[in-house]
Order: sequence, then structure tokens, then C-alpha cells
Amino acid sequence: MIKMNKTTGSQVTEFILMGITNRPELQDALFVVFFLNYMVIALGNLGLIILISIDSHLKTPMYFFLRHLAFVDLGYSTAIGPKMLVNFIEEKNIISYVGCATQQVFFGIFITSEIFILSVMAYDRYMAICKPLLYTVIMSEMVCWLLVFISYLYSTIVSLLVTIMTFKSSFCKSNVLRHFYCDVLPLLSITCSDTRNIDLIIMVSAAFELVSSLLIIFISYMFILVTILRMKSSEGRHKAFSTCGSHFFGVMIFYATLVFMYMQPQSNHSFDTDKTASVFYTLVIPMLNPLIYSLRNKAVKGARKRKILNKNKMVA
Repeated sequence: MIKMNKTTGSQVTEFILMGITNRPELQDALFVVFFLNYMVIALGNLGLIILISIDSHLKTPMYFFLRHLAFVDLGYSTAIGPKMLVNFIEEKNIISYVGCATQQVFFGIFITSEIFILSVMAYDRYMAICKPLLYTVIMSEMVCWLLVFISYLYSTIVSLLVTIMTFKSSFCKSNVLRHFYCDVLPLLSITCSDTRNIDLIIMVSAAFELVSSLLIIFISYMFILVTILRMKSSEGRHKAFSTCGSHFFGVMIFYATLVFMYMQPQSNHSFDTDKTASVFYTLVIPMLNPLIYSLRNKAVKGARKRKILNKNKMVA
């Protein structure tokens, strides 16, 4: 809906989300698929958070950061998933002006936090494998909390700044978003205000986030690889590979999707391509991460077995 205002002209009061598909016959099937998808995300990430929080064997920096990774995965998928599910069963996919801004803020906070938490996890693996004697001293509890706090603080500031500047714009072209959630690029495509300042902020912040995090991950894994190759024991090499294999696999999936989405040439850029990539990194990756980090991790599998055995003993 667009209301006329004497001082500002036309101004949107709500947005219409075009959704994943415009084919009505697919709506019911997609609702079932994404409902099951969100249930796996919620149960998997909540389970990982609870398990790491209560198991005494998982009180290390590696699992501290893994718990926060599960938290941000759950956060940005929850910012998107429930509203998307409602839209599958509603005749008109409407989101209010405030609801759209709120969704963009929380999505921005959680997705940006994930970028930095993944890089911090790479640094943690570097310290554990390359500097084992200094690991417990450098990666203290205070340092871990400080690294996570900085990630959340930066993400909150950038997300609020981008959202405030976006919603200060005048959306007088249309109120139809060619997406299934409120993202900044579709929003800027329907504004008639000057977007040069916000474009610059998005470009600078995105470049800083991607370049800095990828640089930390690349350098960390270069040192890790050199250290592993210098190990004389095959058992030691296998153990070192196993401790960072899950993280490396998760990083490759996440960053490959982001690079594909944001680094493609402008001539090939389309909202349909963006929607496909967005489904993958907002709803598929948060589902895969708990599986990647728990199925390939002996400590997590051992903690899960201990909880199951303790529960069985209590029942008996």
C-alpha cells in the first residue's frame, strides 16, 4: 500500500514480497519442504547450543565459537524462515514497513556475525595446531568473549546504519520486492532517492568484511598446512586435519555462495539468481552446519552419546 503525504509525497507503508516462485501449484509443496528444512535448522542448531553448554568436555575455545556459530545460524534463518512459511499459505505476501526494517536489521546482524565468527574459528584452529603451548594462554575465556563481542558490535552498528539509511529513502516507485525477504538490494531498486551514500557504505563494508575475513582464514590455513606437513607422525597429521576439516568445509560452502552472489558481473546480475543463492545461504547452510560439525566431530559425537547414556540410566 502507498499513502500520499503532503510533505514527502508517496510513501510505502507495507511491502509485497514476490516470494520464491509465482506458481501457485508449487506453494503447498514448497511449504512442506521449507517447514521441514526450518525444523531441522532449529533442532540441529538448538541441540548443538544446548549440548556444548551443558557438556563439561566441550568447554574449549573451539566449541565456544561453534556454539556462537550455531546461534547466528539459528538467528538469521529465524529472521527469514517463519515469515517465508507464512507467505506460502497467504494469498498476498505482505510485510509491514516496520516488519521489513526489523527483518533487515536482524538478518544483517546475524549474517555479518557469521562472517567474522568463521574467521575467528580459523584463527583458533591456527593457534591450537601451530602454537599449542601458547594456546590456552592466548585463547583465554576473556579473549574469546572479546572476539565474539567485537563481531556482534560491528555487525549491529553496520546493520543499523544500512537499515536506517535505506528506510530514510522514499519508496515511491513501487512497494513490490522481487525477493522472499527484505534485503537491501531489492529495497534500493524501488527507491527514488539518491542511493550513492548507502551504495558506498554497502560496498566498503562488504569489501572490508569479505577481504579481512578471507585473509584471516587464508593465512591461518596456510600456516596450518605448513605445520601439518612438517609433522612426522601420521597420527598427528590425521588428528590435525580432523580438527579443522569440518570448519574448512563449512567455510568453503558459505563463502563460495557469497562470492557467487555479490561478485558476479553487473550485466549478469538478476534478482532470480539472487533468490536462488539466498535460499542456499539463508536456509540450506544453517541446516548443513550442525550436520557438518557434529557428524565429523568425535568430541561432539562423544558428548551426544554420554547424554543419551545418562538419560537412559535415569530412566532405568
